[in-house]
Amino acid sequence: MMMSNSDHLPDYPLHSDLVRRLKSALDARDEERVSHLICTEVGHVDAVIELDNDDWMKDPAAQLPVGALVGLWTLEYKRELTTPLCIAAAHGHTPCVRHLLSRGADPDASPGGQGALHEACLGGHTACAQLLLQHGADPDLLSAEGLTPLHLCRTAASLGCAQALLEHGASVHCAGGAGGDTPLHVAAQRGLDEHACLYLGCGARVDTRNGRGETPLSAACGAARRPDEHARRLRLCALLLRRGAAADARDEDERSPLHKACGHACPGLARLLLRHGADAGALDYGGASPLARALQTAACAPEPGPQRTVQELLNHGSPAVWPDAFPKVLKTCAPAPRVIETLFNAYPQLRVSESWREVIPEEVFQMHQAFYQSLLALAHTPRCLQHLCRCAIRKLFGKKCFHLVPLLPLPKSLQNYLLLEPEGVLH
Repeated sequence: MMMSNSDHLPDYPLHSDLVRRLKSALDARDEERVSHLICTEVGHVDAVIELDNDDWMKDPAAQLPVGALVGLWTLEYKRELTTPLCIAAAHGHTPCVRHLLSRGADPDASPGGQGALHEACLGGHTACAQLLLQHGADPDLLSAEGLTPLHLCRTAASLGCAQALLEHGASVHCAGGAGGDTPLHVAAQRGLDEHACLYLGCGARVDTRNGRGETPLSAACGAARRPDEHARRLRLCALLLRRGAAADARDEDERSPLHKACGHACPGLARLLLRHGADAGALDYGGASPLARALQTAACAPEPGPQRTVQELLNHGSPAVWPDAFPKVLKTCAPAPRVIETLFNAYPQLRVSESWREVIPEEVFQMHQAFYQSLLALAHTPRCLQHLCRCAIRKLFGKKCFHLVPLLPLPKSLQNYLLLEPEGVLH
């Protein structure tokens, strides 16, 4: 780390000893020592510091994770410029930020491509963001990547930063970065329902599109989330739909939000979209339906996600797979017998071939032997009368199965049977 001597930047030299101590304090996450160095020993309030990779390049193996191949590292010199104010804001050192601003530090200085306000928002440091804004920082300052500070409010902890930015006039309409995302798209991608509510309350357009043709709802459905984040994403999508988001908006690949929800095996989200009018039979540019997207994930997504998603689609009128293509589905989805059972029961009668045994891996067959034996036993046997009655009722109810079946004066077990709840065997 060294002082930059760029011609267009003021030359305020930092002594090498101070630079080493500052770097050491940052590496050690010693907030007290960083605060002391920045506030009292930095030579000039707007000194431009250059960070380099010389240290780690001398010992690349020390920088690689355990198990990585030693020798695979870049020799490219990486140059990164920053300022004391950016360092203080990035680490949430509020006293340092206050001290530097009181000495006249430029709140918008961004020699490294991002200003101190960008750094504060990235770290979710609300107090630092408020100080910078109070000292005249531009709430819509663009980074080198074309992003405003609001675009960098990417975590739940950054909600206070977003509120402060909006109170100081930040725009919710700015499309930034390579993807042309608005702040609402960013919130949607990251499942930040409180951020989304804040932006919508400030006039964000619910169906604005980014560079990929995605609306915020589409972006929310397409982002992979951890299981513990599903509830938050569901709340966000429900909020967007309540505010008038189009449930069937297509992106540049003609994929709807439902395609994306099914591709991630999210049954709750699929149900929400379907009950807001999403088309269960829509085809994307590749000719894939939401059901096809759900089946593609069946072998790898944790149960019961794929099975519940397939069940939701079929109960909302999704066409089943073309019968001749069922062996291909069986081969792909064999590790998920509940998916196979749910789909198979959507047909009144499907011709079973003994050759289907060949497409089921032996270890999968042994693991789910009872189910697959019951499937293959139907090779020369018609389906039972109860199943045929089920199919007749489902055909009569059509797309309203999910709504009408629970209204029937039948025991819950029979209602579940009509709604394709799997039993583990076929009859």
